[in-house]
Amino acid sequence: MGASRQPSPAGDSISANVARARYAGVIVGLLIALAALVVWNINTGSVHISVPDIARIIFRRAGDSTQVGIVWNLRLPRICAAAVLGGGLALSGFLMQTFFGNPIAGPFVLGISSGSKLIVALVMIVALRYVAFISSWMMVIAAFVGALIAMGFVLLAARSIRQMSMLLVAGIMISYICSAITEFLITFAKDSDIVNLHGWSQGSFSGTTWSNVGVFTLIIGVCLVVVFFMSKPISAYQMGESYAQSMGVNVKRFRVVLILMSSLIAGCVTAFAGPISFVGIAVPHLVKLLLKTAKPIVVIPSCFLGGAVFCLFCDYIARTAFAPTELSISTVTAIFGAPVVIWMLIRRHSGKM
Repeated sequence: MGASRQPSPAGDSISANVARARYAGVIVGLLIALAALVVWNINTGSVHISVPDIARIIFRRAGDSTQVGIVWNLRLPRICAAAVLGGGLALSGFLMQTFFGNPIAGPFVLGISSGSKLIVALVMIVALRYVAFISSWMMVIAAFVGALIAMGFVLLAARSIRQMSMLLVAGIMISYICSAITEFLITFAKDSDIVNLHGWSQGSFSGTTWSNVGVFTLIIGVCLVVVFFMSKPISAYQMGESYAQSMGVNVKRFRVVLILMSSLIAGCVTAFAGPISFVGIAVPHLVKLLLKTAKPIVVIPSCFLGGAVFCLFCDYIARTAFAPTELSISTVTAIFGAPVVIWMLIRRHSGKM
């Protein structure tokens, strides 16, 4: 019998170079798409602003005073919200999919966003009765607490439910319960606050201020750095808990950090933009499909960029599709994200994933 052929080092090197080129191409492509969408979102609206005027306003703060005010006070904060919060939501989805070991897990489907929504609505209704102002940090803390409570119920369900489909049903039920309680609480809000509460509960990036941008950028930026430095433990955990332990990963502590990071990010997004659907499920899957790998060291930054691109595009549609009427961002993300999830389920059922 002839000797079996072994893969040559040269072949391995070529494959590695092709993979690195693909990773670089995807990241560069996402950065180009992000830059194009930023310009597109600034350019389009009730007041059209040309690209040369955009460059002049951003880099020199020169030009028509009305256009300067529109760009700096309305459009740029909203663009930052869509990019940073959208990226954070995709990252949170990736962490939850890693934790549960299933690509269908996500903060919206598992009821995490609805838990945040419930506690934030409760704090807003109670606080607005006694104080005139609620700080951004108070909103984030409330959303984080709500996310942890919902995650706690999901984890309790996960201990007794082994089938992921049933766990998803449990998450959806938790979401419905939280949403029902939230709507019940809103009926007791002042008439002047109901409009704002209802608009926030539908999901939107509008009304973002630069002080909001500073808060959520700090929180999500720190979480992104922490998660990126967890790339090796995440990679080991993807191979199974036993393998991760053999590689020196403290699995219990790792799982706690994973829960805290995903809940904090999901809570922060909900606090500032309301619950947003399907981004946390669809974007990580699409990114891994483009990269053709699940390596966290490339998936984590790509997921963040992919979430930013996806939400900027959806926000553009929400603003312009039926202008001057604006759609809720969750409506648009569902239109584009739900088909991806359905496709994932079909592929899983047919054994192609």
